[in-house]
Amino acid sequence: MNTKPHITVVWLKRDLRLHDNEAIFNALNTKKPVLLLYSFEPLLMNDPHYSERHWNFIKESIVDLNEALQAYNSKILAVQSDIIASINQLLSHYYISDIFSHQETGIRVTFERDKNFKRFCKNNLINWHENINNGVQRGLKNRDGWSDMVDAFYAIEPLAFSPNTNQLITIDEIHALEQHFNLPDLNTPEFTPFQKGGRTTGLRYLKSFFKERHPEYMINISKPEAARSSCSRISPYIAWGNLSVREVYHEAYHLKETSKYKKSLEAFMSRLRWQTHFIQKFEMEHTMEDASVNKGFHKLKKSISEKYQIAWKTGQTGYPLVDACMRCLNETGYLNFRMRALVVSFFTHNLWQPWQEATTHLSQMFLDFEPGIHFPQLQMQAGETGINMLRIYNPVKNSLEHDPEASFIKKWVPELKALDTPFAHEPYLMTELEQQFYNFQLGKDYPHPIVDLDVTRKKAGDTLWKLRKDKTVLEESKRILKKHTLRRRLSNT
Repeated sequence: MNTKPHITVVWLKRDLRLHDNEAIFNALNTKKPVLLLYSFEPLLMNDPHYSERHWNFIKESIVDLNEALQAYNSKILAVQSDIIASINQLLSHYYISDIFSHQETGIRVTFERDKNFKRFCKNNLINWHENINNGVQRGLKNRDGWSDMVDAFYAIEPLAFSPNTNQLITIDEIHALEQHFNLPDLNTPEFTPFQKGGRTTGLRYLKSFFKERHPEYMINISKPEAARSSCSRISPYIAWGNLSVREVYHEAYHLKETSKYKKSLEAFMSRLRWQTHFIQKFEMEHTMEDASVNKGFHKLKKSISEKYQIAWKTGQTGYPLVDACMRCLNETGYLNFRMRALVVSFFTHNLWQPWQEATTHLSQMFLDFEPGIHFPQLQMQAGETGINMLRIYNPVKNSLEHDPEASFIKKWVPELKALDTPFAHEPYLMTELEQQFYNFQLGKDYPHPIVDLDVTRKKAGDTLWKLRKDKTVLEESKRILKKHTLRRRLSNT
C-alpha cells in the first residue's frame, strides 16, 4: 500500500507565469496538492544557444513568481538538475500520477529530452499532460484548418490563477524538499543593461505601451533608436512565458475598440499572430535548426571566414550601422526587427557566410531568443527558403533612411561621434585631408570596410537568383508552400 502523499507536479519551462497558464490551470483542477517545479537543466545551461543573460532573466522571473506566490504560502521549487533526476527525487517523497507542462517547441536537445521524459513517465505510470502553448499545434501535416484552430485558441478568455486554499505545496514543505536537491543561486546583478525578467516588469512594459507608446508604433518600427521606445518591448516576456500571447492579444483587442490609433494596434496584433505562425512552422519542420528548409539550397557552398565573422560579431566591419547594431545587441540584448534582418543579410549576403554560423552568437545575444522564431527568420533573411522575396539590405541606404542624424550610430560607435553626419554614415569617403581635420584616421580609429557592398551584393544576388531556378529548389518551394501556407494563399499563387 502506497502511503506517500499524492501530489500533482507542474513542470515549468518557457511558461514562467501563473495567469493564463493552461498547465497550472489543469493541474489545479485535479484537486490534488500542486507543486510548481523549475529545473535548471545542465543540458540547456551548457548548450551554446543560451547565455548568462537568459539564465538571469529566468532567475528574475522565478523570484518574481515567488513574490506573487507568497500570498498563497507557496513558492517554486527551483533546482539544478535534469528533469528525470528531479522527478525521481520527488518520487522518493510523494506519489505522483500526473505531471503537467506546456508543449515546448524548442531546440533538438529539448526534443530529445522530452522523448526520454515521455518514456520515463510511461515506465513510472505517470500521466504527462502537455498543453498547447500560445496556439501552436503539434502533429500537423499541413495548415488546413490551422487558422481556425488558432482563432479558437485566441478567442478563449485568459485563464485565471485561482488555487483553492492550501492547494499549493507550502513554503515549509518546499524548504524541507530543498535539502535533497542541488539548488541554483537565484541572485542576479542588480544593475544591467538588459530588461529585467518577471511578469511584474513585463506587465509594466505592456501597460506603458498601451497607455503611452503605441501611437508611434508603425511610424518608428524600422528606426533603430526610436523603435526602442515605440515598440512594445515585450518580446522577452513572451519568449520566456511571463506573458501569454493570448492575454496580450485580448488587451490589444479591447483597447482597439476605443483607441484613436487602431492601425497601430492592428499592426501590433498581426505580429502576435506572426509569432504563432513562425513557431508553428518550426514545430512542423524542426530540421530547420541545422539545415535550410528548402533542400535545394543544401548545395549552396560558402567558405567560412573567421576574420569576417569576428569583425561582424564585435562590430568592426567598417559599416557604421551594422557595427552599431551588433554592439547594441551585444550590450543590451535587443534590436528592432528591421535591424535584425539587416545584420543577418550583411552576414549571409555581403560576407557570404552560412547562416548556420550566425545562429549561436545571435541566440546568445537576443534576450528574447525563441527557437521557433530564430531559425525560420535566419533562413528567410538568408534567402534560402525559395518562397520568400530575396532581400539584400543595404546598410548605408538603411542608415540614411532610418538613422538620418546618425544618432544611433554615434551612440554605439563613439569613435565616429565627432564626425559630421555624412561621414558618420560613410567614414570611408573621407579624404586624407578631411581625416586630418577631424583628427581621425581610418584603419586606426575605425576600420576600413571589410567588403565592397556593390560587388558582394551582386555576387549574392546572382548566385541566389540562379539557384532559385534549380529543379530541386522549385520542387521544394512547392512542398513548403503546401505544408506551411494557408489554403487561401495557395489558391492565389
